[in-house]
Amino acid sequence: MEIRIESLTDLPFAATQFLENMGDAKIFAFHAEMGTGKTTFITALLHAMGIKEVEGSPTYSLVNIYESEMFGSIYHFDLFRIESEEEALDIGVEEMIYSDSFCFIEWPDKIERLLPEGVVEVRMRKEGDVRILQLAISN
Repeated sequence: MEIRIESLTDLPFAATQFLENMGDAKIFAFHAEMGTGKTTFITALLHAMGIKEVEGSPTYSLVNIYESEMFGSIYHFDLFRIESEEEALDIGVEEMIYSDSFCFIEWPDKIERLLPEGVVEVRMRKEGDVRILQLAISN
């Protein structure tokens, strides 16, 4: 599946389209270069999931935790600053990703061996001002 975001005004529709097509999946690994818009898109997803106040990027805290009346617990990870899988284990990443809660993970390559099967790989790229998201389920 592919979602095109041509401007910030497209974000609510793109987030809704994403949610309507995520099926039973709960873990989403966002792959993209720095500055592509991962956090901006995840913020739009959180709003679409009923979260009114989003804390912004968890760059320094590594994870932000939200409670949605419609979707339950949601974890937003930004693992850019972690140095190893051991560091991720120390903050409880494994318990969170295996908790049956929604997980949106930025920089998932840092914990690749910890991720379960069935993760939805979300590849984002920029083409000029357009952001393109491609979704595929991993095995």
